[in-house]
Amino acid sequence: MAGVDETWNWRGERIREAFTEAAETVAVLLDEPAVAADWGKPGALRDFSVGGLAGHLSWQVTALPELLAKPVPTEPVVSLREYYLARVTWVDAGVDDAVNVRIRQGGEATAADGPERLAARVREAAGRLRDQLPQVPAGRPVRMPSWGDWSLELDDLLLTRLLELVVHTDDLAYSAGFPGPDFPEHVTAPVVELLARLAVRRHGTVNVLRGLARTERAPRSIAGI
Repeated sequence: MAGVDETWNWRGERIREAFTEAAETVAVLLDEPAVAADWGKPGALRDFSVGGLAGHLSWQVTALPELLAKPVPTEPVVSLREYYLARVTWVDAGVDDAVNVRIRQGGEATAADGPERLAARVREAAGRLRDQLPQVPAGRPVRMPSWGDWSLELDDLLLTRLLELVVHTDDLAYSAGFPGPDFPEHVTAPVVELLARLAVRRHGTVNVLRGLARTERAPRSIAGI
């Protein structure tokens, strides 16, 4: 499709399998007794409770079956590069900016039924996606209505959601005081590559190279998000 930049993309079976495996891992994580025990306590991310963080994490999975059940959107498809460089506002927003406040509120609302029901919803959604994703045609656009009058190709959307799953799985496990799951390389590799590209966007190529290869002159941070 027009606007697609292949250098930013993981596509087809490998990204769909990676996402599905990560989603199933999240369902198991949400069943951890330590998560339920700390549900109302502050999480590792500022102004997120453990439950709210779990809600935000789970939404990355549970939203997809409903989106795929909708008619194929007719809004323009944007590339992954444009999505991160020009469309999403949270990338450069502060913790107290409106977009991040809405994200936290959404996470808390999603978690309102408690850990058991949330885990069950994620298990159900992950099972549906395990069957559904291999059948979706390549290039199928998906539109998140709250984002705007544009769409992403499914595989691009899955990569953005995979980043959320891997990063926030670590946040949730850390919040509840136990080691997070050890995702296999085929799950983490797309996330690491995307974060590296976002780090270059934020800090520049030289700073990222120094951060990865030159401790004696590395910048304080090369965080991508």
